[in-house]
Amino acid sequence: MVTIRPKMVITHRMHGTCTTEARSDIAVRGHDITIDERTESGGTNQGISPVETLLTSLIGCTNRITHKVADANGVDIKDMVIDLEAHFDRRGTQLMEEVAVPFPTINLKIEMTTDADDAAVEKVKADLRKFCPVAKVLRQAGTTIDETWTIKRP
Repeated sequence: MVTIRPKMVITHRMHGTCTTEARSDIAVRGHDITIDERTESGGTNQGISPVETLLTSLIGCTNRITHKVADANGVDIKDMVIDLEAHFDRRGTQLMEEVAVPFPTINLKIEMTTDADDAAVEKVKADLRKFCPVAKVLRQAGTTIDETWTIKRP
């Protein structure tokens, strides 16, 4: 019997066309994404900004990894909602001075509905912190990510 093992390190490839000074049209796995600035910031407001793209990635990764670790631990998530609030030091983007940590704090409010017991929920929370790559990159860059969990029982 042959065991097929998935690759543990993969390469992501994307192609970006910079259509204006603020807009980038990006092709990823057959999807077209537009990243743009608001009109007040010199863009055409045809997509979310690069900063908003980064922050939405944290929500998406938190969702995906929470569900993966929940599944691995036998926790059934019936519903989940994530709200994010980020403090952004714009001095760097305004070319005033270099900013070592552009996002000093990010607050995540995670509301999850599950019938799992408290110990199982705590394991999910701990594993999320261990395995979410977007959160790990942000934390290693100096950002404090505070999570406030609200657990609802069905």
